[in-house]
Amino acid sequence: MKLSHLKQIKNYLQKFQKISAIYRVSDTIIKIAFDKDDEVFFEMQRSNSKIFRCQSYARSKVYNAPFDVVLAKRFNRANILSVELINEDKILRFKTSISSAYKEEVTLLQFEFTGKYTNVVILDENEIVLEALRHVDLFSSFREVRVGQKLLNVPSAPFVAKEYPIEDVKKFLYDEYAKDVESKLESLKKQKLSFLNKKLKKLQKLYNSLDDEKKLQDEAQECQHFGNLVLSNIHNIKPYQKTLTLNDYDGNSVKIELHKELSSPSSMANSLFSRSKKAKQKVSHLHIEKESLSSKIEHIKLFMSAVQEAKDIAKIQLLFPKQLQAKKIKQNDSIETFWLEGYKVQLGKNEKGNIEVLKNARAKDIWIHMKERPSAHVIITTDKQNIPLNIIEGAARLCVDFTTPQKDKFLVDYTPRREVTIQNGANVLYNKYKTIEIDTR
Repeated sequence: MKLSHLKQIKNYLQKFQKISAIYRVSDTIIKIAFDKDDEVFFEMQRSNSKIFRCQSYARSKVYNAPFDVVLAKRFNRANILSVELINEDKILRFKTSISSAYKEEVTLLQFEFTGKYTNVVILDENEIVLEALRHVDLFSSFREVRVGQKLLNVPSAPFVAKEYPIEDVKKFLYDEYAKDVESKLESLKKQKLSFLNKKLKKLQKLYNSLDDEKKLQDEAQECQHFGNLVLSNIHNIKPYQKTLTLNDYDGNSVKIELHKELSSPSSMANSLFSRSKKAKQKVSHLHIEKESLSSKIEHIKLFMSAVQEAKDIAKIQLLFPKQLQAKKIKQNDSIETFWLEGYKVQLGKNEKGNIEVLKNARAKDIWIHMKERPSAHVIITTDKQNIPLNIIEGAARLCVDFTTPQKDKFLVDYTPRREVTIQNGANVLYNKYKTIEIDTR
């Protein structure tokens, strides 16, 4: 981030009087809501730090590290006493206070846009470190960042920075987000679509390699017929023959190939009947295999559509949660699991998955389904807590995304799982529900 830009942003931030709320929305992004609803985001990624604004930024999870606890305790509903740049360098400091019944508590919130050593440090009024986004020891830098230690100043830059005037700071902050998101989003989409496309090709290959149903039916009939012919000609057949030439019931000559030499004519007949039975079983199970693979292929196609239509990186992060990747636990391949701000959301990929999520849900979990049409069943695990409306809306959007690629307005019903009665398979009846509208256009 350019020093000239930071100076002008500092002047813009000086108009605010209060920090209403502050928390991390991702590993390196901190959101600050100033005054009533002015939201500004601080991206503190090393060598790529910036300040930006955007219409909305989904919270990837709820952070509860010591840094986040101190951040909330010291700065939620805090009054801003001053906003300044330390030594006219790339270190932005908020001086804040919270008044309690006993005393006024002054705290410093310091955003350091210093390339490799980019950091967020929380200090008391004596500049003693209370917490930091990144702790730095003396082996990594001459400037130690450790809880309980006094923070040293960064040496002044040995040059005079060029000036880059900003016409409209607010617009500049929105543009910073748009530029960054566009390049990151396209790169991330390309990566995830490549991953999904590999899975799709694998499933399509499996589907195309399935046996032909008509061939299996013909094989079953033929083996049954040949088995009967062997039994009816049992007195004319010698043991250990590889091929048999017999007359069928119409007097036509028929050549029968045996898979192996068999010791007796009866064992030849039994082998043919076994082959006929096996082919019949394959036919009976073939439609189940086809249906399962078809539903998985359709799910991947909907998944790819959801990735392609994603408008921000947060949606991609939602679709590919880190929590599941980190756990080496075998997942049910009929259920897709997502995390919305720490809430577990499960979605049935097919009828089997829909049945599973219904069966495993608890009474107070929230069930979601598109209104008056077949759709994926979605369950939000509540742990007996009240679920915020934005979480329900997010889960409803997933329900639509993984049901149809069509872009339109859709009605989605939701209700506690206890209000849902399973009729047959994944067919249900429910009452006492609420309805929300999801617009995917």
